[in-house]
Amino acid sequence: MSDSTETVPTFHHAAFHGRIGIALNDITPPVGIYSRSWGAAAHDVADSIHRSLTLTATTIASLSGESPLVLIDADLGWWRTPELFPRFKQRLLEEFALDSSQMIFALTHTHAGPPLLESADPLPGMELTKPWLDSVLETAVATVRQALADASEATLEWHTGHCGLATTRDLPDPESESDRFLCGFAPEGQADGTLLLGRVTDAQGNLRATIVNYACHPTTLAWENTAISPDYIGAMRETIQQATGAPAVFLLGACGDQAPRYQYVGDTAVADRHGRELGYAALSTLAGMEPAGTQLAFEGAVTSGAPLAKWRHQPRKASEKIAAVESSVDLPLKDWPSAAEFEAQRIACTDRTLKERLLRRRDVRLRLGDGKTYPLPLYIWRMGDAVLVGSCCESYSMLQRELRKRFPNNAIICMNLINGTIGYLPRADLYDKDVYPVWQTPFDRGCLEATLESLTQEIDDILR
Repeated sequence: MSDSTETVPTFHHAAFHGRIGIALNDITPPVGIYSRSWGAAAHDVADSIHRSLTLTATTIASLSGESPLVLIDADLGWWRTPELFPRFKQRLLEEFALDSSQMIFALTHTHAGPPLLESADPLPGMELTKPWLDSVLETAVATVRQALADASEATLEWHTGHCGLATTRDLPDPESESDRFLCGFAPEGQADGTLLLGRVTDAQGNLRATIVNYACHPTTLAWENTAISPDYIGAMRETIQQATGAPAVFLLGACGDQAPRYQYVGDTAVADRHGRELGYAALSTLAGMEPAGTQLAFEGAVTSGAPLAKWRHQPRKASEKIAAVESSVDLPLKDWPSAAEFEAQRIACTDRTLKERLLRRRDVRLRLGDGKTYPLPLYIWRMGDAVLVGSCCESYSMLQRELRKRFPNNAIICMNLINGTIGYLPRADLYDKDVYPVWQTPFDRGCLEATLESLTQEIDDILR
């Protein structure tokens, strides 16, 4: 007769065991740099620093010493000039002899930093932008080197928590008789507040780092803010690091339709309050994890005032499987004007806000080319029982909800704005509405659903 305890599944965290290194450095730009990220902004340059901008590098490798996966995450907004990220990518791949699938350069998507932009236009403060961008690239190279030098045997485990900072931000316009939506807090919306917390511990069980994967637009600070800031991510990082004494890494989730309830302000104290909310939620999730390298196993029944189930910690060997895949999904494009046509419209435009919008569309069109479809790159990493996926787009939260439903036994880390920037991936049903992510994106109806199906297949394949 088999042991009855074997029929009760154990509880354990999705885990990976290998060599992990983490390093972080400052990439704060100088005051006076061009920093206009909002069409409604009346200013062009930053006049102060709220908090430093940070770049982190995490290297993940097997114990056998094979080439690592390199995850760079920076407190930056989005890539505006099409040629800029490919230059960063080429330098990093060559410097560390990496395959394209092995490197992810992620952005926290702060809207209170300098645009990642190269421009011949006489914009105020642009003379500071190129030297700063060059320094960011050199800092990225140096930080990866530090992470590789820091790498040692460690275990990365994931646990699911919750934070209420994110809310749905597609609000039906109460003052419009049409299908117009406003980009802001929608009280009746159902946001995805899932917080995925990664814990890195060394061979002795000491905490080496935390990783927070959460989906919420960093749009607390808006057009009235004139300071450089990482938005809520700065106070989140500070809150966690002060409590743990270890680096805290932030990975932006699928936040295309999610943002703070109270946002679009100039008061940096609000961003700090939001950051502490997320930081405390992350610390709560961390506190709720089982001891490193263990699982909870059922040991049988104990008769007391009630029949009690006895569970105890047992050692568990974490998976050492690691893999990286870069694939693509062909997405249909809207019938947009050419980049030259957008540029002509921009030159003729006299409205400051509309002129900024046309500039951004021109740059997106340059990135996509003039075809009818675009092969959107997708990145899929396996780290033991966990899978990290993402693209350069801003996917709606439906993507992460559905992927986690389809793979309930694995930690699915979903990311937006990795390895470039293009546009949103909204739900198909919104294409009949007047909603910002739909008219902003170059992708046509069905783009999110096609990406979901493609990633589902890729995850299924990489877990085999």
